[in-house]
Amino acid sequence: MWPAASGGVPERDLAVPTRLAALRTALARIGTTLDEGKTCAELTREAVRQVGGTAAVLWVGGEAVARYEAVKGDPALLPGVPWALAAVRKASALEEAVSAIPYASAGRARPALCVPLATDGHPYGGLVCARERAPFTPAEVELLGLLAERAASHIRHAREHERVSGIVGNLQRALLAEPGRPHPNLDVAIRYMPGQSALVGGDWCETVRLHFGRTLLVVGDVMGHGLEAAVDMSAYRSSLRYIASADLPPHRVLRQLDDTASAEADRRPATCLIARVDPNRGQVTLASAGHLPPAVIDGQGRTSLLPVPVGPPLGTGLGGYEPATYRLDPTQTLVLFTDGLVEHRGEDIDHSLDRLAGVAFAATAGVEDVIDTVLARLDARHAEDDVAVLAAQLHDRVPGADGPGT
Repeated sequence: MWPAASGGVPERDLAVPTRLAALRTALARIGTTLDEGKTCAELTREAVRQVGGTAAVLWVGGEAVARYEAVKGDPALLPGVPWALAAVRKASALEEAVSAIPYASAGRARPALCVPLATDGHPYGGLVCARERAPFTPAEVELLGLLAERAASHIRHAREHERVSGIVGNLQRALLAEPGRPHPNLDVAIRYMPGQSALVGGDWCETVRLHFGRTLLVVGDVMGHGLEAAVDMSAYRSSLRYIASADLPPHRVLRQLDDTASAEADRRPATCLIARVDPNRGQVTLASAGHLPPAVIDGQGRTSLLPVPVGPPLGTGLGGYEPATYRLDPTQTLVLFTDGLVEHRGEDIDHSLDRLAGVAFAATAGVEDVIDTVLARLDARHAEDDVAVLAAQLHDRVPGADGPGT
């Protein structure tokens, strides 16, 4: 009979909560991210913390290619990879952890064991542990099995996350297929960067060729993130291409887009900025549906914002869009962007726009250089939201390039 503590509770019973708390703490140290490599490193680090010696993850690739990864401790203590591979296969076949097996190396017997990394029938290799002299106890084998089971579950999640990320990334690239070609009298560059908080979103850019050498430039941002926002983005983009074919002024294009979107109950609202560039007249006509104003860079590389009357977002059914027209010459660069480029959490949007207006550019910068500069100066790679940027410059018209009536 276990001796009673001062309160009359057996010491054995007092030790159980302590052991469980220690086990929960150990398990919590494994799988803190969706990174498979980090999970393996956390597993081997915790294994060594619990039983000492050396620990490694046996990675098994195609055609029985295997190697040790995430080694923690002295690699010389580890058994040969062929032994570990055979052990993990035996354990997987028996659906149980391999007991500690003496492993002969350099004339000495070293205890080693291999615990399968598997969950729900999905094998991911094994946890291999080895140490000098002292054999592994049944309790240690059981503990290592729990650690390996925890790691295998997180490795499965990490691989599934990577697989889905790849699918979503391919979808995003398909949805953001190359925009239409602008006229030869206009240089255009477009860049899209997914935000850190989501793999896919609703930011998009588009160019549409109109008659008489004019080009429609468009940037939009569907509210929200994820696959649903990306699908709605594709719907807005398709509607825009159809409506723009009627060669309406920008504010009327927005009105029709709003009517179309508001007729669909499930369509998410979106902001949108449209710029119709007319090189023959040297002007740009703008209209905004709840979107941030564009920037213009002059011949000296100075940046300013063009005021545009702001109407309600698309999909609200409220309409009320108005145009604004400005002069535009070949020395200037027009920049359209989504809010992810400038917005910082907790910062007033006017201050965010002032930061953009404070960016200086080289006087001879082309459209690609302009985008590179603005993304770097505003640290867009660490933006929380998606970023879409479009830059456009007029240049000397190529005689006969547009053809009659185009």
